[in-house]
Amino acid sequence: SILVDALCKEGLVSDAKGVADTMIQRGEQPNIITYTTLMDGYCLRDKMDKANKVFDLMIFKGILPDVTSYNILISGYCKSPRIDEAMRLFDEMSQKGLIPNTVTYTTLIGGLYLAGRDMAVKELFKEMSAPDTCKRGDLLNNVDGLCNHGNLDKALELFQAMKDNGLVANIVCYSIIIEGLCKSGGIEDAREMFFGITVKGLHPNVFTYNIMINGMCKEGQLNEAYCLFRKIEDHGCLPNSCSGFLQNNNTSKAMQLLEEILNRGFSADASTIEMILKMLSKDGFVSDAKGVVDTMIQRGEQPNIITYTTLMDGYCLRGEMDEANKVFDLMIFKGILPDVTSYNILINGYCKCPRIDEAMRLFDEMSQIGLIPNTVTYNTLIGGLYLAGRDVAAKELFKEMSAFEQPVNVVTYSTMLDGLCNHGNLDKALELFQAMKDDGLVANIVCYSIIIEGLCKYGRIEDAREMFFGLTIKGLHPNVFTYNIMINGMCKELLNEAYGLFRKIEYHGCLPNSCSYNTIIKGLCKSGRIEDAREMFFGLTVKGLHPNVFTYNIMINGMCKEGLWNEAYGLFRKIEDHGCLPNSCSYNTIIKGFLQNNDTSKAMQLLEEM
Repeated sequence: SILVDALCKEGLVSDAKGVADTMIQRGEQPNIITYTTLMDGYCLRDKMDKANKVFDLMIFKGILPDVTSYNILISGYCKSPRIDEAMRLFDEMSQKGLIPNTVTYTTLIGGLYLAGRDMAVKELFKEMSAPDTCKRGDLLNNVDGLCNHGNLDKALELFQAMKDNGLVANIVCYSIIIEGLCKSGGIEDAREMFFGITVKGLHPNVFTYNIMINGMCKEGQLNEAYCLFRKIEDHGCLPNSCSGFLQNNNTSKAMQLLEEILNRGFSADASTIEMILKMLSKDGFVSDAKGVVDTMIQRGEQPNIITYTTLMDGYCLRGEMDEANKVFDLMIFKGILPDVTSYNILINGYCKCPRIDEAMRLFDEMSQIGLIPNTVTYNTLIGGLYLAGRDVAAKELFKEMSAFEQPVNVVTYSTMLDGLCNHGNLDKALELFQAMKDDGLVANIVCYSIIIEGLCKYGRIEDAREMFFGLTIKGLHPNVFTYNIMINGMCKELLNEAYGLFRKIEYHGCLPNSCSYNTIIKGLCKSGRIEDAREMFFGLTVKGLHPNVFTYNIMINGMCKEGLWNEAYGLFRKIEDHGCLPNSCSYNTIIKGFLQNNDTSKAMQLLEEM
């Protein structure tokens, strides 16, 4: 049972089923715990038909299901959601002489609310006549679950129903609802509930304060959040978090408050430390992030695995893999065993360097120490192998992933599609794209953009156009990157149509970016429409955009081709005036222009300057 449970938790349900089958073949009878564990594994992966088969097999083997067995299946069906199946099992329990418990009722209440069956919920509440049938804690789990899944209205209805049925809401319950209101942008309702808590004889704890402060910070109400932070101690609580200020990118204020918290001998919570480390690392201040960790160690506080992995990630983002590896080794030295996430961070860093052999070494090491690589591990490595030009190894890893029954998601497929297209395997990419849809995965705009780009790259512009204009029928909306891909493909042969599509971007809720303008300006220059290109170039600032060095290079090259060398040179000299620095391409373009105009002295002068 322990082995089956461990395999199920790692997502290896087929292996768990294999263990159960081996037991039966050896003449050993799995007990009810083994069967229910296996059912739970299938339910967690939303394979309800297989879970049901295990349920039927258990009965066939003479083991009568108990309340827990039914609860597992009911929970699975509620989450699917297949609420009618859940209700059928609920009715079946009574027929079998089993009495539904609190877990049964609260699971069904949550499922019915999710399915929008409010009347059925009220009926179920009436049925719960026994005093101990409905416990507040179980309903709290449902309220919390609904809030976390964005179903605030349903959570509020359940919260009201809970009070209507005589259950007194405690501070935990109010905190859950306040957090839900804050997350959904209902800061005013959250504030009203927060400041009304004391009237109900309740007192906010530090978690309630943190929720409210975070909500205010999220809405940009930093002064009010800061005032509330200062009042925490007045109400008998000790502050332990300043993470809300980080949501507003106010790292300096958060660091100031963190220093104050630590200097006064309080302990900062893990989420605050993690957020500060992430913010410092993202802003490039990894040494400051390391300083925070060092301070923790000096104070006798043991950084946890999240702290270490966050710091590792900071170094990886800067490509400082040796430093990241030192943190990894320090973590192990301090007695904290790395988990899959720790390895994934390092593997991702090595893949981007790219130092793919180091990434593969870590991948092999995971299996040696008993860690099972997950979907993220495989996705990262497949992308890294393609980046390193090892397309055969990437394909083998994809096969291995399927063989080990790791869930293959849209990210996996998009990584594979991108790799195949970039390595000239468009037909294979199209086959895989079809296989993905056949497997029931819904392709997103990223997948379609990759395929459209591949079709354009290999001259199949008509197929690309057909796919692009068919996106809306599939309920997808092209983003600016998809438009850029299609415009770039059309510019090669269908400039007028590309120009027309460019003009339509804004009508479809997108804003053209620098890449959009660069693409169309380049197309206009190539076709000799220098006046249209010039008009668009000098109109960029009106649109709130600023030409980058690539835009300048395109325009300078176009002017040189049209023999407008003096104008090209004038534009070249203005690059730095607009906050850009000319690169080697800028110099090479203008030098070639002067050489074509037989102005060798000017070309030599620029070569020397370059």
